[in-house]
Amino acid sequence: MNNHCSNCCNNCRGGLCASKIPIFENLNNEELLEIVNTINHKEYIKGDVIFTEGNVANTLYFINEGKIKLYKYTKDGKEQILHVLSEGEFFGELELIKVSKYGFNSKAIVNCKICTLTKDEMKDIIMKKPEIGIKVLETVGERLSKVENLVQNLATNDVDSRMAYLLTDLMEKYGEITEDNISIKLPLSREEMASFIGVTRETISRKLKKFEDEKLIKIVGTKTIVIIDEEGLKDYI
Repeated sequence: MNNHCSNCCNNCRGGLCASKIPIFENLNNEELLEIVNTINHKEYIKGDVIFTEGNVANTLYFINEGKIKLYKYTKDGKEQILHVLSEGEFFGELELIKVSKYGFNSKAIVNCKICTLTKDEMKDIIMKKPEIGIKVLETVGERLSKVENLVQNLATNDVDSRMAYLLTDLMEKYGEITEDNISIKLPLSREEMASFIGVTRETISRKLKKFEDEKLIKIVGTKTIVIIDEEGLKDYI
């Protein structure tokens, strides 16, 4: 499904979709409206592939609602998750800098509403508002740093360390303070958690149980993990 944003996306009316994106947060209503009139809107259902590695990269994607994952495949065909992104975030930014093909795959983890700008449209916006370009570069820097940390983490054979890294990363991004603890509503399935840190699903379950036995976390169903001892968890990293 691909329609002009102002025609089909209720969340976009009044410039809301652009105002949700941190790199556009300092724009006034007139500037936001100009962007909204340029933006196109797409909807994806859970499991839909948004693009695959090797596709020509000419689009910047903004997540209006939902969550997506960026991932590659290893030489032996296993999925390696690079990033999990949610509402207010964007992807495809590296391709603004040069003509290229996507170096990774992207897929909807849940039903998503995504707004898009072509590379040329985004360049026009950056020419008018150079500070937006600076914010894009800051995001690129943060993502590269995260990938470096992920590579370092995957290089260790210590699975406890990998598991603690993943939980800490999810806590920092999705954690919500509840009384004395931090509750994480997991955006990933157990299989996806396994592919994030290069282990099997059974290993994920086993390590979660170990951390629960050590009173570092509490598992609530399949979608929620409560961090009980943040410092104890970080000691594993």
